Amino acid sequence: MLFLRNVFHLGVKELRGLWRDPILLFLIFYCLTVTVYTQATVAPELLNRATISVVDEDRSPLSQRLVDAFYPPRFTLAKTITIAEMDRRMDEGLDTFALDIPPHFQRDVLNGRPSRIQLNIDATRVSQAFAGGGYVQEILSGEISEFLQHYRSEAPAPVDLALRTVYNPNMDRPWFGAVTSLMAQISMLSIVLTGAALIREREHGTIEHLLVMPVTPAQIMLSKIWAMGVVVLAVSFVSMHVVVQGILSVPFNGSVGLFVLATILFLYATTSMGIALATLAESMPQFALLVILVLLPMQVLAGALTPRESMPQAVQTFMWGAPDTHYVVLAQAIVFRGAGLDIVWPEFLDLFAIGTVLFAIALWRFRKVLK
Repeated sequence: MLFLRNVFHLGVKELRGLWRDPILLFLIFYCLTVTVYTQATVAPELLNRATISVVDEDRSPLSQRLVDAFYPPRFTLAKTITIAEMDRRMDEGLDTFALDIPPHFQRDVLNGRPSRIQLNIDATRVSQAFAGGGYVQEILSGEISEFLQHYRSEAPAPVDLALRTVYNPNMDRPWFGAVTSLMAQISMLSIVLTGAALIREREHGTIEHLLVMPVTPAQIMLSKIWAMGVVVLAVSFVSMHVVVQGILSVPFNGSVGLFVLATILFLYATTSMGIALATLAESMPQFALLVILVLLPMQVLAGALTPRESMPQAVQTFMWGAPDTHYVVLAQAIVFRGAGLDIVWPEFLDLFAIGTVLFAIALWRFRKVLK
């Protein structure tokens, strides 16, 4: 009981210190509100309101049909320009796509003669340029084919393919991006807050005061872990309900309690990692550099941005030891697919094992630093 009482009171001290630090409080608020919202709504994976202009040198019903084929949300309304304006607008970044329909285009198409449409793409806008070229070709081919057939129809396919989009029927990126961003912010904040708490003790010299008290290094470390973990868990729970489910209207298909349990195990691992990284740094700038070197690769290779199955086998094997990898699997299974404990229990065990190893390493490093 004395051990737990010491851990509790030391944790309360950490909470009071965090409450008096406006910079960290603002960081917590900003990351779990503004960052989650912006990362969920900006930079869509699919084409979205790409600017396009058309040089119509044919002035025929078919060319006008092609001009009218581009409309929101994938494109803005096509703007008709002259051939002299095309290069200038591309150089000024006004258009992502510039289409040039040659003279006598409709006549050549009806007579079966070859004719070419020139498509200019601003490749500096990488995401839109990569996906947009295929969309433009698909739209042009479909409109020309329908014009030649004199009616809108599709050739019968030899196979009847029934597409069913599970969880996200409208393919809205915020539904996926919001949960992915929330996971990334939980990982970042848990590491930064625990590491900063230890660095702050060392920089202010209060760690020596703690050592002369009847407390052990394990109690000091556990107090920082539970205090910062509770803070991140509480604000992430609020962010999930207010930002993700409230503002972004993202449904939650699984068990909230199971997701909270997964988050607790994840915080057990990442807060221990934050302590371990803080023992390797002498100051906050050094700690920030270590966090960048560890956190960014871990989040990029965890499977939230790119499926792990598409990565080299060596990377998949190496990333099995990262807590983010298992948390991504748990969160996606619970939130997206509504998985129960009977499905995700192996990931719970893996995450607990990784957290225990990181806790042991952090405790060993913490004791070594205090000697």
